[in-house]
Amino acid sequence: MNLASSLQFIHQMNETQQKVFNSIPSLVWLLTEQGDAYFFNKISQEYLGFHESESLVKEWMELIHLDDLDVFQSEWSQALPLKSQIQVECRLKHHTGAYRWFLVSAKFVEQCSDQAGYWFVNSVDIHETKQFQQNLVKYIHAQTNMLDTSVDCIKLLEADGYLLHVNKSGCAALNIPESHHTFGMKWIELLPSEIRTKATRALKIALQGKTARFRGMSENGQKIQYWDNLLTPILNDQGQTECVLCMSRDVTTQRETEMRLRIASELDELTGLYNRRFFKLQLKRSLHKHKANKKLMGLMLLDLDYFKHVNDTLGHAAGDHLLRVLSKRIENILPDNTFVARLGGDEFAVVVNGIDSESELERIALEVGKQLDAPITYAGNLINGSMSIGCAIYPRDSKDSVNLMKCADTALNDLKATGRGGFRMFDQYMQIAAQNIAIQLNEARHIIRDDLIIPFYQPKVSLSDGKVVGFEALLRWQTSDHQVHSPSNVEQAFQDYALATKISDAIQNKVFKDMSIWMEQGLEIVPISINAAPVEFLKDNYAERLLHRLNLYKIPHHLIEIEITEHILDDRGSDYVVRALNLLKQHGVRIALDDFGTGHSSLTRLRDYPVDCLKIDCDFIRRMNQDEAILAIVQAIVALGPKLSLDIVAEGIENTEQLELLKRSGCTMGQGYLFSQAVNMQRAKQMLTQAI
Repeated sequence: MNLASSLQFIHQMNETQQKVFNSIPSLVWLLTEQGDAYFFNKISQEYLGFHESESLVKEWMELIHLDDLDVFQSEWSQALPLKSQIQVECRLKHHTGAYRWFLVSAKFVEQCSDQAGYWFVNSVDIHETKQFQQNLVKYIHAQTNMLDTSVDCIKLLEADGYLLHVNKSGCAALNIPESHHTFGMKWIELLPSEIRTKATRALKIALQGKTARFRGMSENGQKIQYWDNLLTPILNDQGQTECVLCMSRDVTTQRETEMRLRIASELDELTGLYNRRFFKLQLKRSLHKHKANKKLMGLMLLDLDYFKHVNDTLGHAAGDHLLRVLSKRIENILPDNTFVARLGGDEFAVVVNGIDSESELERIALEVGKQLDAPITYAGNLINGSMSIGCAIYPRDSKDSVNLMKCADTALNDLKATGRGGFRMFDQYMQIAAQNIAIQLNEARHIIRDDLIIPFYQPKVSLSDGKVVGFEALLRWQTSDHQVHSPSNVEQAFQDYALATKISDAIQNKVFKDMSIWMEQGLEIVPISINAAPVEFLKDNYAERLLHRLNLYKIPHHLIEIEITEHILDDRGSDYVVRALNLLKQHGVRIALDDFGTGHSSLTRLRDYPVDCLKIDCDFIRRMNQDEAILAIVQAIVALGPKLSLDIVAEGIENTEQLELLKRSGCTMGQGYLFSQAVNMQRAKQMLTQAI
């Protein structure tokens, strides 16, 4: 694993998780699904003697003593593909060069669908325990006083489970007088009833000559204590188990830390509702339950209608206040047979268990919507808390959790496409649309997998002399019969982050490769624009990915222009958009606002965002001949250019009448079928050397 990949994994960990891991009083490492280390907690770094930045590339298996390495690798190689839990005793190298014994436990932790799982490796120092085991038989009687000074509970058990010896800490934990720590008492019977089964199983394993471990508890009258119990067989010269040493360490603090970690992994920090990860688990459990009892289950996805407007006008503190108030309202409105979670941002989800009919779900959705419409105040301002709700029903609409979520999301998007507020039930017509979406997504996966994507280039020309002054790279894909297809067959892929990102990466790679070839051939390269889909900004790494690829292909940054639409600034992830655009601008990458004039608050965008170029929407160009109002809009946009130091490009020029009208209006650049359709790499190369 390289440093960049490791840093990406650490970036995905929130601050709470890192604090929790760093508070665990043992060596904690996090590994990727493939077994590469990317996080060592503070205690690990202190023990191993390296800084966090070094730990990211540390070959962690080199820390294991050579004599223990074969056993560990054998266990690890079996556990890794199965994601099964292991426990291995081995020696780990201290930064001084010395080795200490540890009980190393590794467990794979599943994450939600948009995040990778990881291995949680916890190494408990058992060095003293091992040393004690090796000398116990010889010095058992001479060391009684030493045992009593240990804070760990130490018990020596006969093969039949009766106590041979208990130190002072053990007496306190088992709630027996110190004067009675000679014996005749059965260890199992002194334990709380709820852990006796685990203790019996562990003792049985130890009597078979193997080390066993289990978590237990005790109550000393003041509070419950939790113990990590390690049972080690004491063997005679014939290799038979004569007795069992039970070492119990107080892990109450560690358990409390683990509980905080569990809560942090299940709850949304802002609202106190369950988070997306836990919701998905709960949804699957509910589906399994309803499959058994053959009842209906409702799913509602809720999306705030004006959340971005609240953040933009009143600030993020107001947005947070709105989310907290709405969360409480939703919880208070819903009946007892429901489960609610915040999925992230302004999205919520509700599972309604055991409904009798669609009308029951409709009634609940109607009541939720009505209550959420009530005004909310913040710092003397009224906030609109209305939500749009998409609904789906199990098993009518889908029988699995993933597709049921998609059905509810389809209903939500259908509602928002025709207006905001209220609710919409998923129906068969949406099912047809969903099937068409699935077909397009499968087609997109196919062209990505088989590397069928190719860029075509539509020239941007100087309207005065027809010289090519730039290109717009457009997505095309080519099948084995050399047929070239437009992106309309896979347009739904640009609503899916994973697919849109893969397509974007493929286009960028091929465009930059073409540019590299042209530069090697000594051609004078013109700027090339590449479109960015809104969904690509759902993660805060768009600019970094693009800049990395530019540097990889050694493309001068000023030769690349990123085209975005106004709508991208209203979508989810808009905060990431602003940061990405500013970073790209700082590195010399140009920004173009496509389809200008078709979105909301267009002029505001020019003030708030680092735009270099405006592209007049082709619909304006097509209609300006017949509509004087449209012509006036076009002329106004053209006039803005020099005043705001912006380039203006007219899109969709199809005839000479439009061309002459634009030239008279002062427009200097354009693109469209009048000049050329999008062409392949070879034809684009020819255009670089001639006027159209």
